[in-house]
Amino acid sequence: MWRLARAGAARAAGGRLTVAAVTAATATAGPSGGWYERLAQSVPVRWAEEGLVALQEAAGLPWWAAIVCGAGLLRTAVTLPLAAHQSRLLAKLENLQPEIKKLAEHLRYEVSVRRKQLGWSEKVARFHFKKNLRRIITELYIRDNCHPFKATLLVWVQIPMWICVSLALRNCSVGATDSGVQEQFSAGGALWFTDLTAPDSTWILPVSLGLMNLLIVEIFASQKMEVSRFQKLATNFFRVVSVVMIPVAATVPSSMALYWLSSSFMGLSHNLLLRSPTFRRLCCIPRTKSDSDTPYRDIVSALTTKYGFKK
Repeated sequence: MWRLARAGAARAAGGRLTVAAVTAATATAGPSGGWYERLAQSVPVRWAEEGLVALQEAAGLPWWAAIVCGAGLLRTAVTLPLAAHQSRLLAKLENLQPEIKKLAEHLRYEVSVRRKQLGWSEKVARFHFKKNLRRIITELYIRDNCHPFKATLLVWVQIPMWICVSLALRNCSVGATDSGVQEQFSAGGALWFTDLTAPDSTWILPVSLGLMNLLIVEIFASQKMEVSRFQKLATNFFRVVSVVMIPVAATVPSSMALYWLSSSFMGLSHNLLLRSPTFRRLCCIPRTKSDSDTPYRDIVSALTTKYGFKK
């Protein structure tokens, strides 16, 4: 069960772990550079810069629209298929729990019999029970091809991608690689954030980012699943990260805050899409006991009940 909880927490992370990673890097970067500057000038970040410039030139969009579209393309082309794969694995893991519970009960009986026959102590019996239970669970994971570690693939892909794009936008905003792109950024915004190289002084983008991430956390927390202690701690951790990111997003260039907000919005949209029974069938995601035929109604009901919007 703890493996299922950890895998579920990985899914809830979405872009929030990447937010924390870039936050730490940005906070520790000094004027003299160091490892952060070496990372900002690395080959993957250069590729991200070139990709952004190519997208903007090919589409002929203003820079703010190119950033939004770039976030949408990356989320849809890269992370959505991985999220669907993750949902398949988590569904298989959930469906395995009754079988694991049944086998564990049978194993406990066998160990108790052997304990009486061989005179094992409580400590020795517990050791053999845990050892054989791990073996049985591993065999089930191999049989159904659903090891929990595979469910973390989304995070391992999304974190580097998110960091590279964020640093690429930072480079474009400060003119680290091309002063011409920086000039375009300074006039490439819209509405209240016309200068993409400057932080959003109105805090609209940062506050929207925080609210968006909090909504993602609360929607995940509203699922009808057995919640472990680890999952509760992870949920509270991501709540804190979502709030902390508000002042952080207010100190970085608007281009980065806009990308973070766009990426979170796409993550929220994909999370909701993956709740759709029709879409889950299209992605060959097995049906589980916690699945609902009316997922969106359930989400609204859970949120309104939790936060007292209804009397």
